[in-house]
Amino acid sequence: MKRFDKFWLGFLVGIFLPIIFITVYLAATYPNFDGFFSTLSRIFPSVLFGKLLILSIFPNLLLCFVFYKTDTFRIAIGFLSGGMPYLIASFFML
Repeated sequence: MKRFDKFWLGFLVGIFLPIIFITVYLAATYPNFDGFFSTLSRIFPSVLFGKLLILSIFPNLLLCFVFYKTDTFRIAIGFLSGGMPYLIASFFML
């Protein structure tokens, strides 16, 4: 597990994991889901988009906890750093 303890690996996965989570979540719960960008363009200027951004950080936090418990701190910090843009953007949307 120590060979995967790279900051850039956690950061790259941490950037793309919330986007994947948002897509899966919208496909499962949003009744008019007809594509990622068209659905986001409909909910973009609302408070719902900010709440969706906050919700999308949870997979990063879960993986950060798992990697922190396995003593791979660099990849855990990468996951946290990858989720920070979504957290900052959600504050501006609320």
